[in-house]
Amino acid sequence: MKLRELAHARTGDKGDVSNISVITYQPGDYAWLLQHVTADRVQAHFAAFVRGPVRRYELPGLGALNFVLEGALGGGVTRSLALDQHGKSLSSSLLDMEIPDRA
Repeated sequence: MKLRELAHARTGDKGDVSNISVITYQPGDYAWLLQHVTADRVQAHFAAFVRGPVRRYELPGLGALNFVLEGALGGGVTRSLALDQHGKSLSSSLLDMEIPDRA
């Protein structure tokens, strides 16, 4: 299944760092996301262009995970020739990640 079936996402940026918040639709799905949406999986998903580490922060009270991706924006908004300088499409890309179906 696609991650988008259990969660929505929002991105932000600062320099060459992007953050992606993944928020569950249903509080009961938070444990499933904790298990299957790891920093390593996110790093692998964006391996083609994220040059730095990926850190995950857990926000159980919000049913959310926040991922910080360093070296993700081609040098940053003012230095990149990328079409999506702020990295806003990264959330859509992450929501396309395959995760195991819920039993």
